[in-house]
Amino acid sequence: MSDTAEQSTPPMTVTGPGDRSGAAGRPLAAEAARLDAADPLRALRDRFVLDEETVYLDGNSLGALPRGVAPRMAEVIGHEWGRMRIRSWEESGWWTAPERVGDRIGELIGAAPGQVVVSDSTSVNVFKAVVAAVRVARADAAEAPGGAPDGPVRDEILVDATSFPTDGYIAESAARMTGCVLRPVAPGEIVGALGPRTAVVLVNHVDYRTGRLHDLPGITAAVHAAGARVVWDLCHSAGALPVGLDEHGVDLAVGCTYKYLNGGPGAPAYLYVARALQPRFDSPLPGWNSHADPFGMEPRYTPADGAVRGRVGTPDILSLLALEAALDAWDGVEVTAVRAKSLALTDFFLRCVGAYVPPGRVEPVTPEAHGERGSQVSLRCLPGRPAGAGTGNGAGAAAGAGSGADGVPAAGAVMAELIRRGVVGDFRRPDVLRFGFTPLYTGFADVERAAWVLAEVLRDQDAAGGPAAPGDPAAVPATGPRPAADAVPAAGGGAGKEARPL
Repeated sequence: MSDTAEQSTPPMTVTGPGDRSGAAGRPLAAEAARLDAADPLRALRDRFVLDEETVYLDGNSLGALPRGVAPRMAEVIGHEWGRMRIRSWEESGWWTAPERVGDRIGELIGAAPGQVVVSDSTSVNVFKAVVAAVRVARADAAEAPGGAPDGPVRDEILVDATSFPTDGYIAESAARMTGCVLRPVAPGEIVGALGPRTAVVLVNHVDYRTGRLHDLPGITAAVHAAGARVVWDLCHSAGALPVGLDEHGVDLAVGCTYKYLNGGPGAPAYLYVARALQPRFDSPLPGWNSHADPFGMEPRYTPADGAVRGRVGTPDILSLLALEAALDAWDGVEVTAVRAKSLALTDFFLRCVGAYVPPGRVEPVTPEAHGERGSQVSLRCLPGRPAGAGTGNGAGAAAGAGSGADGVPAAGAVMAELIRRGVVGDFRRPDVLRFGFTPLYTGFADVERAAWVLAEVLRDQDAAGGPAAPGDPAAVPATGPRPAADAVPAAGGGAGKEARPL
């Protein structure tokens, strides 16, 4: 990473509790206030709809609502749709919105104009990118000296074994359709797994469970040296840290827009196709919107030039224009400054957890090194009482979570109680609490309060002998239980949960 904030990495330790008597029991509260006062991004919080009673640390699942979205949507619905109707496709710029909004996202992920198109869901874009990448890799092999039939057969897709499950599902389907073999590989082992048969590598930039940041420049260079192509999933990095797609020669990338980009629930995803690759991008989903003459209604498909090739059907105009309005929250903001604050927030949160939480109750699973950390902190719940003590049930039952082994309160029960007390994060089975930090609106006082409330919840549960029993009002968060429908088994044999619409 080129961010200068990566250079220093303070120790990441979770030690013992601090003094909790009155105001002196929260010694880091004053430091949080000083950090907020000196924060150059502090004023950006006013660009979002937030309530001071809640600490919102789930922006890595759904970003907060930017203030400009509601009035813009009222204009779109009342005037552009209500009065102008079909004229808005041209006069209001609806038809060109996928590329226009794509260019704005490109500014945040290091892509020059004309390479990003906003379209479809992340899952659909993963499919388009992987299949197209296989086709390009095979064409590369055929054109190389000693190429097909004498050269290597590019018939292998490597997929990040720790990936969000959908990426694995899509990669498996793409492998079947292209006659490839799918090999799940841990990100740290990808370079060693590359070979003459490798066609495509699909990898997440940031692990959705642990927050681990993977080596995009290094992996990309190694994949290219092996004669293969790479597809990056940026869902948990875009809007949180510099990506540098052009700088590092990435072939293709995909990502969602409702996390750190704050596009709203169901906001359309995006597809990046490097300019040099665009003439060879052969989409497996050719639609009329990506035709060179979409209104010619020709029976034979002729692809358009540029990133437009990534389009398929009619754009989702309402959600697309809501996303465009949401991106106004980034006006005047440098991603490097966001990254610097992200690292400061996560460092401070870990310090607060170490100062407040009873010793031995949680451990970080997020990497210590700044160069390996995204914009979230994941904590594993550890045993806090003798095995068998307490009921072993808990609030997590309503959210599809059970108790951990050796009497560990289910992470779901802990998170449900945190939400009830005004700290919103989420959990991943079986025992991981996940906290996302969105520097545009998260402050250091939020961080300190979240750690303090976490400590209170764990102490209270230990004192009570376990998490609240089903039926106890304390077992249900004020905002309602986490929906069981977003529990998804993780790729590569692990277990995970993610609220990402497919």
